[in-house]
Amino acid sequence: MQKNCIYLDNNATTKVDPQVLEAMLPYLTDYYGNPSSMHSFGGQLGKAVKTAREQVAALLGAEESEIIFTSCGTEGDNAAIRGALLAQPEKRHIITTQVEHPAVLNVCKQLETQGYTVTYLSVNAKGQLDLNELEASLTGNTALVSVMYANNETGTIFPIEEIGARVKEYGALFHVDAVQAVGKIPLNMKTSTIDMLTISGHKIHAPKGIGVLYVRRGVRFRPFLLGGHQERGRRAGTENVPGIIALGKAAELEMLHLEEATKRERKLRDRLEKALLAKIPDCEVNGDIKNRLPNTTNIGFKYIEGEAILLSLNKYGICASSGSACTSGSLEPSHVLRAMGLPYTTLHGSIRFSLCRYTTEAEIDQVIAVMPEIVERLRALSPFKNDNAGWLQQQSVGAKHSENSLSETAVIDRPNASPVH
Repeated sequence: MQKNCIYLDNNATTKVDPQVLEAMLPYLTDYYGNPSSMHSFGGQLGKAVKTAREQVAALLGAEESEIIFTSCGTEGDNAAIRGALLAQPEKRHIITTQVEHPAVLNVCKQLETQGYTVTYLSVNAKGQLDLNELEASLTGNTALVSVMYANNETGTIFPIEEIGARVKEYGALFHVDAVQAVGKIPLNMKTSTIDMLTISGHKIHAPKGIGVLYVRRGVRFRPFLLGGHQERGRRAGTENVPGIIALGKAAELEMLHLEEATKRERKLRDRLEKALLAKIPDCEVNGDIKNRLPNTTNIGFKYIEGEAILLSLNKYGICASSGSACTSGSLEPSHVLRAMGLPYTTLHGSIRFSLCRYTTEAEIDQVIAVMPEIVERLRALSPFKNDNAGWLQQQSVGAKHSENSLSETAVIDRPNASPVH
C-alpha cells in the first residue's frame, strides 16, 4: 500500500492530526464504557464528551446545547433537511442550488417524488448565485433553504449571511452545509442568520465517521434517527466516544491554527496556480477567484481528460481530484462545472488541488515541475484539439442525456472518493 505521497486532495479527506489521534486513543482502549451507563466507569466518559462538545461549540461560536454529534456530513444534511420538513408539515417547498453536494441534491430529488416542490437555483460562470433568483423563488410555502457555505469543487464561497437575511423575511428555515468551510473561514453562530449547519470531522484532521449538526436554540426540529435518549433526544444511537473526543480536539486545533494556516495555504495555492497558468497554455481557473476558500484551486486544462491527468499524477505519487469523490465512480463531467456553463473543451480536463496545513513548498514545486510535461504529452495524444466541433457535438449529446437521467440518481452517501461526507 502506498504510504508516502504528495497529498493535494484535502477537500476529499484529511490526515488525522497526531494530537487528535493521541487524544482519542485512550477511548479505544482503556476508557471503553458506554457514557449512558449508570456505573461510574461508563459515566466518566460523559465528562469527556461534554468537553468535546464545548470545543466544537467554541469553533462554531455556538452554545454547547446547540451541538448534535452525527456520523458524518451526509447524515447531518439528511437530518437537517428531513427534520426541518417534519417540523413544518404544512409547508411543501424547498430551495437549494444546482451545485450542492449529492448529500443535499439526492435528498431533494427523492423528496420531489414524495410531493415536495424543489427550486434549484442556478449559478453564473464564476459559480455564484443570483440573489434576485433566490428572492423570486421564496414564498410563504417555503419550508427550507439549503445552501452550501463553500463549494467543494471550486472553493467558491456564497454570501451566506445575505442569503440568510432574505430567507428570514419569508419565515423559512436556513440550513448551510459548511463541511468545506469550517476550519477555513471564521464562523460565529451567535451573530449568524443560519438555523442549522453541518460539519464533518474528517475535513479538519479528525477521523472519518464523526460529524456535527448545529441546530440553533429555539428552531423547530424533529429527529432523523429514533431510538434512545442520546443527544438530548435529537439523535439516537450510542455515542461514538473516540470520534467525539477526536473531533473536539480537532476543533480546538483548528481554532489555534486558523489564521496562520489559511495565510500559508493561500500563499502556496497561489504559487501553484500562478506557475501552472504561466507554464501551461490553454488552461484557466474555474470559479470565483476573489471569493473562494484559501486552500482550493480548480484548473481546467483544455482538450484532455481529467482522468488521464490524475492517472499521470498518480505515477508521481501526487494525489488530486477531478471533483467530489462521492461521484468519482462516474465518467460524467462535474455537475458543478456543468452548472457554471463551462465549455466542454475545459469541462472534461478540470482538476482540483486542495491543500492543508501539512502541505509544503517542496510538494507544490514538485507538482509545478511535472504538470507541464503531463499536459503536453496528453495533448499530443488527444484527438480533440484538432476536431473541436465534432467532439463538442458528441459531448453535448452526452451531457444532455446525463441531465435527463439526474432525477433517477440513487441517494449517495457522503463524500469524496470515499462514501463519507
